[in-house]
Amino acid sequence: MNQGQRTFKSRRYLTELVQTYIVKALYAARQWRIQLIRNWLYKYSSLGVTSLFFVGVSLSVVMAACSPRDINNTGNTGAISQNDVTLTFVSYSVTSAAYQQIIPKFIEQWKKEHNQNITFNQSYDGSGSQTLAVIDGKEADVVHLSLALDINKLVQAGFIQPGWEKEAPNNAIVTKSLDAIAIREGNPKNIKTWADLARDGVNVVTPDPRTSGGARWNFLSLWGSVIKTGKNENQAMDFTSKVYNNAPLLPKTARNASELFFNDNQGDVLLNYENEMILLAKNGKKISYIVPDINISIDNPVAVIDKNVDKHGTRPIAEAFIKFLYTPESQREFTKLGFRPVDLTVTKETEGKFPKIKTIFKAQDLGGWDEIQKKFFDEGAIFDKIRAKKS
Repeated sequence: MNQGQRTFKSRRYLTELVQTYIVKALYAARQWRIQLIRNWLYKYSSLGVTSLFFVGVSLSVVMAACSPRDINNTGNTGAISQNDVTLTFVSYSVTSAAYQQIIPKFIEQWKKEHNQNITFNQSYDGSGSQTLAVIDGKEADVVHLSLALDINKLVQAGFIQPGWEKEAPNNAIVTKSLDAIAIREGNPKNIKTWADLARDGVNVVTPDPRTSGGARWNFLSLWGSVIKTGKNENQAMDFTSKVYNNAPLLPKTARNASELFFNDNQGDVLLNYENEMILLAKNGKKISYIVPDINISIDNPVAVIDKNVDKHGTRPIAEAFIKFLYTPESQREFTKLGFRPVDLTVTKETEGKFPKIKTIFKAQDLGGWDEIQKKFFDEGAIFDKIRAKKS
């Protein structure tokens, strides 16, 4: 239970306690007034019918005034309304196809179990852009973003309580993938691994790390491919600089990068998620790609936006939706669209579908997201220095 939930429950307990004492006090006052009136009536019963009428009216007024009719006895301001409800869901661009299958299943299940209709207000864009949109006022109830760094930004902005990664299974990582290199038919540039991307004459398409979570994973894949082979950071800097010198354009999102490469026929290679390559092939796109043997585990987190769900009264639905994403049913839908499952049952079912990788490293192996942001992506950090060299 996070701090926000504990605070909410403490407030609810205090509210219930105060309400209980108020009700008892009002009840005692009412009984005292009734007894006074009865004694007075007994003593002055000869006043007549007219007097008794006015006494009866007075009694009604007193009893009504002492009645706790304005007290909310539920003590739960976050209770689910039985009216139809809208849940605002924000995610990064390449998850869209999976959620077109998952969300209707959740809506159907919730309706069956709670007899309540849910409408999803959905938004898909670059992970960094979505994070800024929430901070700037998009009242999302749930976010599924490309990297934990973006969730941490929402924590720092006061939208999510610290400890969010403990509020869902698998440290709140709901999907994962690896990085891949799409190549042109016949592989005319003879691309086999990361090192080939630094050669002269290889035109690289990759998104902009300033707006795309996928682009940051691409950057870390390039950097880590050097570090994980025993080389030093100067060599990593040199290699990564050469690759970005070969990238004349940096599209806003991973999806934009795919469209540029496949639809506009720009570039010799495309860096993108393995799941995006699988999805494109599934949708009939002729595609050849390589999943390098040294690769980064692209871990994508999900979280409830505490500030907004408490405001909207949608916490129970938001938490149920996140729980639903970890079910085998949802994980199978993610897997159909190329994501590597986080559910063990589905992992066993899909053995052999994904190539085995020799070396997989994580963001934590490069210092964790706070260190990564400071070192690589803050203003004036390594990425800015690389781009400055290019210009």
